[in-house]
Amino acid sequence: MPNRRDPNAAGRAGDHTIHPLPPGLGRLPWELPRVFLGLDGAAATHQGAGTWILPVPYEATTSWGSGTRAGPQAIIDASRYVELFDHELKRDPSADGVYTFPALELARGDAARAMMELKDAFEQVLDAAAGRRVIVLGGEHAVSAPLILAHARRCRDRLSVLQFDAHLDLREDFDGSGFSHACAMGRVVDRVDLVTVGARGISREEWEAAERRDNVTVITGEALGRTGAAAGLGESAPGRPTWLDRALAALGDPVYITFDLDFFDPALIPATGTPEPGGGTWSQALALLERVFAERRVVGADVVELAPIPGLMAPDFLAAKLVCRMIGYWSARNRL
Repeated sequence: MPNRRDPNAAGRAGDHTIHPLPPGLGRLPWELPRVFLGLDGAAATHQGAGTWILPVPYEATTSWGSGTRAGPQAIIDASRYVELFDHELKRDPSADGVYTFPALELARGDAARAMMELKDAFEQVLDAAAGRRVIVLGGEHAVSAPLILAHARRCRDRLSVLQFDAHLDLREDFDGSGFSHACAMGRVVDRVDLVTVGARGISREEWEAAERRDNVTVITGEALGRTGAAAGLGESAPGRPTWLDRALAALGDPVYITFDLDFFDPALIPATGTPEPGGGTWSQALALLERVFAERRVVGADVVELAPIPGLMAPDFLAAKLVCRMIGYWSARNRL
């Protein structure tokens, strides 16, 4: 069953949020609002929420599988079934409030114009947020570049980007476009320090570009779980850094997190446009996220590249729970 904050409530949405109703009908048993976690009441309003969710169902440059346009709504729908209590944090992250925007509809057929529209819209959202946490749900990975640059412009110190991804996305252009999903990090790498975790589908051009730069750290998918000599860190010995330690050491402060769901092993998330064998696990992702939120000042985040598969709900639910866990870490360790 979907979440019901009050199991004795006769109705849910009513005229508190989302849909105005005729007088006297607010207490009928309406379905949960189709917003993140299905919240209603003051906790779901933009004034009362500590976290804002911005869906950006943009898809224009996917190069193999398609369907990322449906990703944000699939995550929101699945989130209505996530348990609100987080046993790890021993609290309910939604108690700080989560507001869900309508989806941003960007220009179609003109990637440059679409990215400019997103830049302008996101700048206004950040202005209105006034310090609230903003998480963007994509859509293809191209949407991340304007978001990262907006945060970079606002940070007094140089921004670090933590990229969970099966790919580096460092191309200067792809299929004739510099605004492709394969160029997302290529559009920001001159302005930020980049730490990519989980990469395992890497072109020669990208590998060489990463090696030339001292502001790019790559922890490959093959390195996850390895320590010592197996990870290229010298002889294996107690106290040698793990891949997780290397990632933390390379991250400055503040940090923006961009999470391409193809970071995960396709056994967990087959619902992406460009799946790669191998990849990260749920536990590995949470281990790094928990430390980053605890040890760094996270200023923004996005989760992208879910391409839902009809009838296969597990990837949608994993993505929704990932966002919920990020809210929990963020609200617990980085109080507003």
